[in-house]
Amino acid sequence: MALRPVQVNIKALDAPAVGRFWAEALGWSAYSPGVTTYVGPAGGPVWPDPLAVCVDVVPVPESKTTTKNRVHIDLATTSAAHQAELVARLQALGATPVNVGQGAVPWTVLADPEGNEFCVLEPREIYRDTGPIAAVVVDCEDPRAMARFWDEALDWTLHEVTDDRAVLRSARGVGPYLEFLRTPGAKTVPDRVHLDLLPYPDDSKAAEVARLRALGATHLDLGQGDVPWTCLADPEGHEFCVLAQS
Repeated sequence: MALRPVQVNIKALDAPAVGRFWAEALGWSAYSPGVTTYVGPAGGPVWPDPLAVCVDVVPVPESKTTTKNRVHIDLATTSAAHQAELVARLQALGATPVNVGQGAVPWTVLADPEGNEFCVLEPREIYRDTGPIAAVVVDCEDPRAMARFWDEALDWTLHEVTDDRAVLRSARGVGPYLEFLRTPGAKTVPDRVHLDLLPYPDDSKAAEVARLRALGATHLDLGQGDVPWTCLADPEGHEFCVLAQS
């Protein structure tokens, strides 16, 4: 029994507009199968995608607060010229530069049109084969504790764990990395960005939820009502959802 991340869930006032932004940012396509806007590789919606962790933009009535999200996306680039071109193109699409205290760094920190922070990375060899999303990055207080929980929760491989960083990736060596970075300060507000996880077809969603709770996850009531997914939080309070098989 294990779960696989299938999408990054982003909340937005204008889900179609934010979905179009992320489609342009990733070089993918935006699809509207229902109330959400799904962003995935071109060629028609495939869910779950066999290689990529995609993006699902969900409409909500509340704007983002000024508090920095503790989950964000890092975008991969292949050269310095590609990084500069991507940053310029994203700003033309409505992204804005953001100062989150990063100082002088080789990557560029931006926010999407509704303020969700993300990074455009300088070229790095480790991300040469991830596709447009290099990593989903989670701020945390204790990367070792996060590694223990998420290594058990997912069917991904733990590649690195130190006091400052924990890194996981699909056991098949495809798609983005999931990285937990030690960051000062505890989580204080619900995030606008979180991971959605999916059981495998032969696994029970209820059994997976029970297993996660035994590992230290807690149930969340976000006003979601009677829905087919289950909202949980990891031991540091990062929200995530366990989806039902479609």
